[in-house]
Amino acid sequence: MTTVTISSIIDAPVEKVWARIRDFNGLPSWHPRMVESHIEDGKPATEIGCVRNFTLASGPKVRERLTAFSEEDFLVSYSIIEHPAPISNHSSTLQLRRVTDGDRTYAEWTASFKAPDGEADKIADGMGANVFQGGFNALQEHFTGKS
Repeated sequence: MTTVTISSIIDAPVEKVWARIRDFNGLPSWHPRMVESHIEDGKPATEIGCVRNFTLASGPKVRERLTAFSEEDFLVSYSIIEHPAPISNHSSTLQLRRVTDGDRTYAEWTASFKAPDGEADKIADGMGANVFQGGFNALQEHFTGKS
């Protein structure tokens, strides 16, 4: 299994950051690499097992299943069902934690997955830089007004 973990400090209270990201169907509203999303079968976006189907800015479609959601822990976990990269056994978690020094947010996004030999590091690097760090950068820009 390959694992990637990216973390960041966001200059906003955890409740405000959570309000921005908590909607499992809301990626296009805050992540610049996602352009359209819907929850399949009309299920609520907080129902464990619901599937979000979204389009990347570069064109491919991705489907992900919600595996955990916690308002109390500011946590969302999901697994990839369909993705253009050759990965399997994927699991990701995005969790926020309160930073009391300055009323900021510690954000951590992790993923583990299997990939063919020779491709895992490239996929992990892209996921970490483009998806995880790209999302954190967009959140930081949003909350600091630098977008």
